[in-house]
Amino acid sequence: MSSISAKNWVSPVGETPFSKKGKPTILMCPPTYFTVAYAINPWMEEASPCNEELAKRQWENLYKAITEQAGADVELLEPVDGLPDLVFTANAAFVHNNNAVIAHYKHPERRPEEPVCAQWFEKQGFNVVRMPDHIFFEGAGDALTWQDRVFAGYKTRTDIASHSLLTAATDLPVLSMELINPRYYHIDVCLCPLADGHLIYSPDAFDEYGRAVVEANVPADKLIPVTPEEAARFACNAVNINDTVIFNQGSSQLAADLKARGFKVVQVDLSEFLKAGGSSKCLTLRIG
Repeated sequence: MSSISAKNWVSPVGETPFSKKGKPTILMCPPTYFTVAYAINPWMEEASPCNEELAKRQWENLYKAITEQAGADVELLEPVDGLPDLVFTANAAFVHNNNAVIAHYKHPERRPEEPVCAQWFEKQGFNVVRMPDHIFFEGAGDALTWQDRVFAGYKTRTDIASHSLLTAATDLPVLSMELINPRYYHIDVCLCPLADGHLIYSPDAFDEYGRAVVEANVPADKLIPVTPEEAARFACNAVNINDTVIFNQGSSQLAADLKARGFKVVQVDLSEFLKAGGSSKCLTLRIG
């Protein structure tokens, strides 16, 4: 297991251990111990009590949508008692080729997840990379690959200093975007790259510079803006597998926009996970 520093350093490049399976592979963690046990974002602060049995059924419906409707494989991370947010595997790491850059969480409540995830990736044959102790980075929750570059959020939960280190670890250029709304505390709750260069995003989640970064990189005909009302239902927190886009129910405008562009749309009720500030993308991590 290696630790990266500010010097130029690029890990060995190769295929992910799951890239030869012939279809996309997603990492998920069953919600055996999921609940809203603390408050580390505005959604948790406002949450009503979590219906844990309903959450399990909702997670199973998402699993079926990914495997049966979108046709992806799912690898499972073993849940751990006392780690309720381990279910949000998007935060576990940023994965590129055979590199897994492991999260280093800002909030102490989530830091015990770090060795669990690092050990899983190491056992699967990934090149595991850790951020320095003083730099916070929250995995694919704050770093999303679009084409040959990465849209990366900072300020709320991830330090901007992590972005240069992410480039050092993966050789990918990073486009840094400040998150200005505390309700959109990770970039994956307000932006989602799609196949063929499309990109879903909530313009209100970014300042003028952030919007300019999006518009300068993504062709206008590939941009899919989301209304504030639908963004608040976590419409941007979507899972894209080939031509299928999966997201929380209740966003008819985004569904219509996606269908008009040739995407298949699957909406799944994930209301219990919204109480913790997460939805379909937060519950998944593309690893192959």
